[in-house]
Amino acid sequence: MGQLSWWRGGVIYQVYPRSLMDANDDGIGDLQGIIAKLDYIASLNVDAIWISPFFKSPMKDFGYDISDYLAIDPIFGTMDDFDELIAKAHGLGLKIIIDQVLSHTSDEHAWFEQSRQDRSNEKADWYVWADPKEDGTAPNNWLAIFGGCAWEWEPRRQQYYLHNFLKSQPDLNFHNPAVRDAVLENVEFWLKKGVDGFRLDAITFCYHDQELRDNPAKPKDKRQGRGFSEDNPYAYQYHYYNNTRPQTLGFIEQLRALIDAYPGTVTLGEVSSEDSLVTMADYTRGDKRLHMAYSFELLTKDYSAAYIRETVEALEASIGDGWPCWAIGNHDVERVASRWSQGEAKLGQVKMLNALLGSLRGSICTYQGEELGLTEANIEFEQLQDPFGLAFWPMFKGRDGCRTPMPWTDATAGVQHAGFSQVTPWLPVAAAHVPLAVDKQEADAESALHSYRQFMQWRKQQIALVDGSITFLDIKAPLLAFVREHQQQSLLVIINLTAETHDVSLDELVQDNPQLANINNYSVQSEHGLSMAKLDGASRTLTFAAFAVFYADKRLG
Repeated sequence: MGQLSWWRGGVIYQVYPRSLMDANDDGIGDLQGIIAKLDYIASLNVDAIWISPFFKSPMKDFGYDISDYLAIDPIFGTMDDFDELIAKAHGLGLKIIIDQVLSHTSDEHAWFEQSRQDRSNEKADWYVWADPKEDGTAPNNWLAIFGGCAWEWEPRRQQYYLHNFLKSQPDLNFHNPAVRDAVLENVEFWLKKGVDGFRLDAITFCYHDQELRDNPAKPKDKRQGRGFSEDNPYAYQYHYYNNTRPQTLGFIEQLRALIDAYPGTVTLGEVSSEDSLVTMADYTRGDKRLHMAYSFELLTKDYSAAYIRETVEALEASIGDGWPCWAIGNHDVERVASRWSQGEAKLGQVKMLNALLGSLRGSICTYQGEELGLTEANIEFEQLQDPFGLAFWPMFKGRDGCRTPMPWTDATAGVQHAGFSQVTPWLPVAAAHVPLAVDKQEADAESALHSYRQFMQWRKQQIALVDGSITFLDIKAPLLAFVREHQQQSLLVIINLTAETHDVSLDELVQDNPQLANINNYSVQSEHGLSMAKLDGASRTLTFAAFAVFYADKRLG
């Protein structure tokens, strides 16, 4: 395993810096807060940290609207803090991946401030500008994800500019080579600072159709949201022309050439398109594109053995030599413990979901708090911060419910706000999260936290999970079964996705899956801290209690 690239099959822990830990008691998490919790993160047996944006920003989209790519926003700290973070993380064996938001900037970025002044300045063509139609309306029918028309009028130029997100997030014009060069120069600044990789936000949005063709309408039965709700008008179109343009592949290859000049660094693309699985395959194929990519395909409410199998198999069929990355939760979606729970999240299900994610082929992204089993927080309208939620309330309540502060200390210890801050935090600590606080779970050997640590440590020793192939097996729902295989190991995985008990006859399993004819050569693995299926040797029957898993190992070679 030591010969593998660190990221291949690695576990990436996402930190949302506003909500991890507040070190200076202003109610907002910061870089020093991350530094204070690095030992805790290292104890989880993960390989890397992905840190959401901490760059200078007016915070209209909480850091994903960047006004200076080369500066730390004062609410998060200083460049010295970042240098300290890098040094301590590396000392603990943790890699650091940072967000890069390349497709758009804040409207307060110096580039846009200049570009909007007139049509003849040095940066006049650095953003996507277009003349109005004869009747003064927008150039075409493109819509913004955060609601409404994707075009905003600029009176100084008598033109519209494109924004795929908020109107305060104007899109850069990647057709302009000077823009591409400037973007890559910003990326290299952080490579020289010693970062180990980049998570590329909205990478599919870098290019637009230069002919500005209208997006075609999408039939009602096809309006399935990925990263947006189906009542959002954005779901009413096929987004063929405002994103995922073919030129993006050329830029990705240009970016990869830069990354390769810094050995050991990686790229992780966020993919959102009309067919995200095909796009993931395109963006990661060969050794000149992204190292890996993830999509929203397992960040939906769909939760069944059939859906998970269909999704993974569809990607496997097209990805070739590309490498996937899977996530079941992040800062943009309802927490998985609520989204995939059967009414109310149960401890066994939380443990099983983390194991399910860690058993799929590829690298994995796990979001802060998933090791604790945090559920979606209930945020009242008056407490909302997310502009997405404010625009689509009450049908869509936004992303604040998954962004609330981490609970570090049980309230009974007399510490305010679950140990996140000594002052009122930017979002409230969820009352339901306090009993799940880190210190309380540390004291409970059966907690989700201990299970997460134990499983991730065990996973590191299973070469089939880290770098093996995946082949799904035929088994009755709601069980999910597959084999992960490497030249050194074959690992049979069976997972009960439900709270009901299910029996599996090994003889029937072999009958339905002839490749398991030698199942007697497998040894049951039980050192992963999860609820185990019980095997009755006499009847050759496996009994799966609620959310139980089964791992059986055969060493090869």
